Amino acid sequence: MKRFIALAVLLCVAVTTFAEDVRHQPLKDLNGYFPFNPPSSIDQWEQRKEYVRRQILVAAGLWPMPTKTPLNPVLHGKIEGDGYTVEKVYFESAPGFFVTGNLYRPTNPQGKVPGVMLAHGHRKDARLHLTPEKTLRNQIADGAERFERAGRSTYQSQCRQLAKMGCVVWQWDMLGDSDSIQLSRELVHGFAKQRAEMNTTKDWGLFSPQAESHCQNVLGLQTLNAIRGLDFLLSLPEVDPQRVAVTGASGGGTQTMLLAAIDDRIKLSFPVVMVSTAMQGGCTCENASLLRVNTGNVEFAALAAPKPQGMNTANDWTKEMATKGFPELQQLYATYGKKNNVLLKRGEHFPHNYNAVTRSAFYTFLNKHFKLGSQAPVIETDFDPLPPEQLTVWDEKHPAPKAADPDFERNLLAWFTEDADKQIRAAAASPEGLRDVILPAAEVLIGRTYANAGDVQWALKQEQEQGGYVKHTGTLLNKTYGEEVNVVWLCPKQWNGRVVIWLDDSGQAAVCDEDGSVNLSAMKLIQSGTAVLGADLFNENDETLKQTRVVANPREFAGYTFGYNHALFAKRAHDVLSIVSFLRHADSGPCPSSDLKNVAIAGWNGTGPVVAAASGLAGDAIDRTAIDTQGFRFGEILDYRHPMFLPGGAKYLDLPGLIALQAPRPLWLAGESETPAAITSAYQATSRTADVVTFTGEAAQQQSAASEWLLK
Repeated sequence: MKRFIALAVLLCVAVTTFAEDVRHQPLKDLNGYFPFNPPSSIDQWEQRKEYVRRQILVAAGLWPMPTKTPLNPVLHGKIEGDGYTVEKVYFESAPGFFVTGNLYRPTNPQGKVPGVMLAHGHRKDARLHLTPEKTLRNQIADGAERFERAGRSTYQSQCRQLAKMGCVVWQWDMLGDSDSIQLSRELVHGFAKQRAEMNTTKDWGLFSPQAESHCQNVLGLQTLNAIRGLDFLLSLPEVDPQRVAVTGASGGGTQTMLLAAIDDRIKLSFPVVMVSTAMQGGCTCENASLLRVNTGNVEFAALAAPKPQGMNTANDWTKEMATKGFPELQQLYATYGKKNNVLLKRGEHFPHNYNAVTRSAFYTFLNKHFKLGSQAPVIETDFDPLPPEQLTVWDEKHPAPKAADPDFERNLLAWFTEDADKQIRAAAASPEGLRDVILPAAEVLIGRTYANAGDVQWALKQEQEQGGYVKHTGTLLNKTYGEEVNVVWLCPKQWNGRVVIWLDDSGQAAVCDEDGSVNLSAMKLIQSGTAVLGADLFNENDETLKQTRVVANPREFAGYTFGYNHALFAKRAHDVLSIVSFLRHADSGPCPSSDLKNVAIAGWNGTGPVVAAASGLAGDAIDRTAIDTQGFRFGEILDYRHPMFLPGGAKYLDLPGLIALQAPRPLWLAGESETPAAITSAYQATSRTADVVTFTGEAAQQQSAASEWLLK
């Protein structure tokens, strides 16, 4: 009776809907607006901080962290300077993958001394570069540089100054730059077109859909090199682990933000000309699928709070930072009681740079917080920079590896794939591993959890009596995210408190055609007293959708689109979470939660994998799940514009890994010749193998068999 009273009330209420689902709006790209909204409490921020850090790690291919193999560092060719030394260094961040650079040390360090990581931007041959005389004279005239000699190499100037202040400095090469030659500069920073020979289901290369589905990207490789560089720096006995800083400009600013965000060993950071609510970094090496979905560079910088952090502005995308972004960072630091730990060096009259003025601000900031004892403000002195041939790592005794070798690229990604697979399979064999490794990753891949599915409301459009049941059509409005899902409910007049969400790539028609005919398997459920809900998931009925939308960037890199926007697959999973959340929390509608006893879900055809992902995230909100996979695997998709493409989808044991998250809840599985090992391991770990039913009969019998199982 309560249910029919609620329905009568709904019929008297004017129905309001969104003018348009926000997901139909233009896609966001790297030139969008990325504000930071600091939380009102430390507890709220710590929860958000954990998620964004995890998002960075997953996007960079570092969840779980690749096995840390021996660095095998080689230091040679020491050069004596006036109070400091310079050494040539290379080591292996992964087997056979060399990181190259120079190590600067004070000549006579007194006890433990600070360590500084110095990343560089996109200037070609940055570590070895000498500024042309004409360019330097113009910089001196503008006040950007001070010296005609030292100004020839801003990197050497910075490393030398820090070493003379008592710091050990590690300055390393970005991929494809200076002595880092195993991957070409054209590939790393200039990739434009997909390479057919690298777009394969085995032995793939960077930027391919396969690499994207395994979270393998240049940004991740560079981030790993930074982490291993920090390992190397901290292996030096004179370096104080409580005083380690990182800085860099432009692309080096991106590396600085990311390293400080994810590695607690960094105690001070100074990202230059990169912290902004505007452009987020244009290079392929600064972008990755999943990386900035619902976040951005200012929030990345915020992850370092409350540790000391400085940044600057210039006449570039950072020019509005003083009013857009920095006040919010100050607010966050103030919440920690550390407002003075964050600094903004204004410099909008200078172009994009890490010039002498900004470098002085960094030295002075470092001097203050690491208590170095230098006179403030700290200003560089002049010197004669070393020529490139004295800094280069490779020579006859230390021969360079093969440059731009396609086989090296393939083998490197194969090593990361094998290493990750070994760790993830081990995780899938225990409830703790599923909870701590695979589930957190799935939350990032889909970009939403059941807990934050949103405030979902029911808008009734039509109600029709159909004998023993009532047909309701309407829309679920997700008020939190501005999304809508059109649904049909077939609710028995003698409802038993159970609901089955019946989803298919034909949408609502999978339950009930326009002429009113009901799916026979669904009717079996209705006749038992179970309500059946069908839905049109996002763009599911768009017959013209052969490829998903991508941003207006001519370079064929998935990260430019899916680094800022959810994949279509994820958006459909969001709809499923909206449906489940509404069922569990609704105080009105055809099946109010007060009378709800059981929620089951079934996914057929192309919707089966979407249901697998959403059901795994929904946890105990779903009591049992039936899935037809049709043998689908993310790892077989060779076009990042494919409607089923999901960044990272193949990494976590592919679709079976997502299905394994159903454990220990009852699972009915079709489309597989046998139960995949990941699923078997997950259910064995919970001693619930009997709750997995693998259906291998004729396709025409699937839904009928599943409906019988769903009635149990």
